[in-house]
Amino acid sequence: MPDSHPDSQPVPRPEHPRPQFVRQEWRSLNGEWQFEVDQGDSGLERGLLEVPLTGTITVPFVPESALSGVGETDFLEAVWYRREIDIPEQWRGQRVLLHFGAVDHDTTVWVDGQEVCRHRGGFTSFTADVTDAVTAGSTSTVVVRARDTRHGVQARGKQATWFANTHCNYTRSTGIWQTVWLEPVPQVHLRRPRITPDVAGSAFHLELPVSANRRGWRIRATLADQQGTVVSGEVRADLDLAPRLTLEVPEDRVRLWAPGQPHLYDLLLELLDEGGAVVDSATSYAGLRSVAIDGQALLLNGERVFQRLVLDQGYWPESLMTAPSDEALVRDIQLGLDAGFNGARLHQKVFEERYLFHADRMGYLVWGEFGDWGSSGAGPEGHNQQPTASYVAQWVEAVARDYNHPSIVGWCPLNETHQLLHDRMTVLDDVTAAMFAATKLADPTRPVIDASGYAHRVRETDVYDSHSYEQDPERFAELMDGLAEGRPFVNALPDGRAYSYPYAGQPYFCSEFGGIWWNPEAAAAASGNDQASSWGYGQRPASEAEVLARFEGLVGVLLDDSRMFGYCYTQLTDTFQEENGIYRFDRSPKLDLERVRKAQTRRAAYEG
Repeated sequence: MPDSHPDSQPVPRPEHPRPQFVRQEWRSLNGEWQFEVDQGDSGLERGLLEVPLTGTITVPFVPESALSGVGETDFLEAVWYRREIDIPEQWRGQRVLLHFGAVDHDTTVWVDGQEVCRHRGGFTSFTADVTDAVTAGSTSTVVVRARDTRHGVQARGKQATWFANTHCNYTRSTGIWQTVWLEPVPQVHLRRPRITPDVAGSAFHLELPVSANRRGWRIRATLADQQGTVVSGEVRADLDLAPRLTLEVPEDRVRLWAPGQPHLYDLLLELLDEGGAVVDSATSYAGLRSVAIDGQALLLNGERVFQRLVLDQGYWPESLMTAPSDEALVRDIQLGLDAGFNGARLHQKVFEERYLFHADRMGYLVWGEFGDWGSSGAGPEGHNQQPTASYVAQWVEAVARDYNHPSIVGWCPLNETHQLLHDRMTVLDDVTAAMFAATKLADPTRPVIDASGYAHRVRETDVYDSHSYEQDPERFAELMDGLAEGRPFVNALPDGRAYSYPYAGQPYFCSEFGGIWWNPEAAAAASGNDQASSWGYGQRPASEAEVLARFEGLVGVLLDDSRMFGYCYTQLTDTFQEENGIYRFDRSPKLDLERVRKAQTRRAAYEG
């Protein structure tokens, strides 16, 4: 269970951070930590590992945010955290795992001066086994250093590399920004399962890795619904590092997961010793859902479901990339549903697992994406994108973590990789191919877009898309016309030179459009487009009526195309200076939601 603050205040973000693999015993380390900025990244040489730090911070909120209690928005080259942890006596004989939801960007962790972990990447979770560095019944000191340079190639997502927020780049996040927690596990224990739904076979295929194999040990898996146990099965755990088990669901208990009908089965996993005693157990859940491709159609459970997606940046005014509360995650999904969307592109960020948990519960479609921005401008024309090998490593971590969520219906490792296509292979070609191939190897059950918009560099990409922020519905219709003849709109350089391999008949959608600037308070006084204080696409509307008419026109173009399987509208909320949301940054309504919803929820030609 979560601890309290050292001053006995409630723990921030106290909920279990990993709802798909829950053990009863765990301890949150959120709350007050010692903290110090290390602007010259000289802290190790200066002895910060061994001494108390000069300030405090509230974890898991980053120092740039108000909720952290620090509120420092300048560049932070490195930051240090320090906290004492008590290891309960009852954990003696077990292994102790120290989990980090996400730390931006390069992290080193020490326990009592002993290095226990290094991790690169600001969006993915990692774990340190600290068993050999701690003692049950005593106190240890955890020290974390996070480096987050603004120089060079780094997967940053929407974090600004200028001092101020500019265009669609926002306040930076440095250091710990998701829950930190301790978990005791048996010496031999279950590891996170892979759960693959099989709609055709009315079954779930489970891969159940264990930390080691012991003769005579077994794993038992029990699937349940509201009526009780649906099916249970066992498999030997002494032969394979990842035993496999299939749970076949009886015909009268089959219920599919779908938007509006998000049925989830409970799942209990147990590791049994040679005498049948339970050594380790964890709870999870699963949804029976399929994704398929039939020509230009992308099907859910064998049906045409038009994907009315919204771009979700996942930022909050007071807490930046960290949701201020679990309720805030639920609210954002509900705001999307209330406006008529049935899902989201989780844009330029790997969202925390609890968002995906709520999307699973609420029947909200999700495209998982990586925060890949940060590789631009590092070379001449045709070689200006320089993503590194760490992009591939981080993305594989993200796919592995989120594989089990039924709400995820597609993967998008890269976004708007704008680089001239020419006759020499480049770093971008290599990394795009590697991220696509790694995704398909890690998850053959979902479609993959090699890169959303712009530089499609994998000919066999499962889905093809484009981005267009044309604001005139008539001109937008002209751009989108042609999909029926196999010549859809494809992003290119302003002079017409290609970014991408040609379209080859895949399912196609416009995965970014709209972005209509609207700030009703500033509209009367607005002149031009002051990008420092407000930013959006195209000519500013003069009234809400004009905004809504433009929205209806743009959405209508895509709804009326029988071969368009969906769209993604920019965006759910205003985000700092980018004022083109359906809602304001504080999540209050900005538009007539009934008209927004009505424009979207009429029947799409694709559904006919």
